[in-house]
Amino acid sequence: MKDQRLLIKNIGTLVVDSHGKSRLCGEEMSQLEQLHDAWLLIEDGRFTDWGTGSAPAVDAQVTDAEGGTVLPSFCDSHTHLVYAGSREGEFVDKIRGLSYAEIARRGGGILNSADRLHDMSEDALYQQAMQRIHEIVRKGTGAVEIKSGYGLNLADELKMLRVIQRIKATTPLKVVSTFLGAHAVGRAYTGRQADYVDHVVNDMIPEVGRQGLADFIDVFCDEGFFTPEETARMLEAGAKYGMKGKIHGQELADSGGVEVAVKYGALSVDHLESMTDRDIERLRGTQTMPTALPGTSFFLNMPFAPARKMIAAGLPVAVASDYNPGSTPSGDMKFVVSLACIKMRLLPAEALNAATLNSAAAMGLSSDYGSIARGKVANFFITEPISSLEFLPYAYTTPLIRKVFLQGQEQY
Repeated sequence: MKDQRLLIKNIGTLVVDSHGKSRLCGEEMSQLEQLHDAWLLIEDGRFTDWGTGSAPAVDAQVTDAEGGTVLPSFCDSHTHLVYAGSREGEFVDKIRGLSYAEIARRGGGILNSADRLHDMSEDALYQQAMQRIHEIVRKGTGAVEIKSGYGLNLADELKMLRVIQRIKATTPLKVVSTFLGAHAVGRAYTGRQADYVDHVVNDMIPEVGRQGLADFIDVFCDEGFFTPEETARMLEAGAKYGMKGKIHGQELADSGGVEVAVKYGALSVDHLESMTDRDIERLRGTQTMPTALPGTSFFLNMPFAPARKMIAAGLPVAVASDYNPGSTPSGDMKFVVSLACIKMRLLPAEALNAATLNSAAAMGLSSDYGSIARGKVANFFITEPISSLEFLPYAYTTPLIRKVFLQGQEQY
């Protein structure tokens, strides 16, 4: 039970956090504190103590790690995992050479998902989403952000956000919700983007705010989607209802996403495949977390975000899955960490910090999640015995996670 003590003994390697920082920047990202032959104590669902050598004699439920490694749960700060059905037909279109933008212009992409979601009941949508929730928990995720954005009209956006609230209430996974009505222009407003922005500002945001359905607001600020000026207007409207910004930016082109994110104090700016050196300079000294989505680059055959340049400039970097039916149908954060190493040239320690503490910071959660620190929520997993932490991203398809704990309770 949550109100009991739990002792994890015989830990081969334990990754802990003694620095107490809310995020790691630049060279700090290469640092991971490791204890060997260790034990870990949890009480009332939070980490309370750890050490090396023989485990203390305490009145507690005992779990034997059997020499496995104990790591904090992944924090996935960018997903769209509430959606209706799959889009493998577009997968084939991509293989045949169509770009993401070309598929969108043909009525596919986000609008395709919006049509499917409109026809699906709220209960069915919830049941599908919960299958994905169970999947990501088994794969080591302990905190997740979920966006709306496949509704594109008031009723369907509210339906998505109610499903996210239901997920929050029925899973021990930490969930935060983001209103993304400005994911694309809804079909009813084809050719009338300015009118759709008016609809988002005047109708959607006030109702989402009144019902308290979203923690954040997001806008797809990119070529072919929404302009920086439109983005700014929607961020200002969301702020009136306490929704802080989280921006899709610089994915398809140098389109001003970073600039507007910094100007309006967005918590994160995500994608960054088309990030410029000027954008890196803009992010210096800000609290906006640059968040890379390497699974998107992998699936769409796009450039990867310049994470090495960001770290060299002293910036923090987070990574997230972008789990969605069109551009990244995977929420496997272990694979995201591997991609960050293989394709973005992050060191394993940097990639793990990007997928845990820094991604927690990209959701405003790093005071309670993202590392094994005294007083934080006890979300963690135990691996099979491995030779080193570097083996985790190296063995990029090997199922190494043996046990998963959320709030100090074993899930799988």
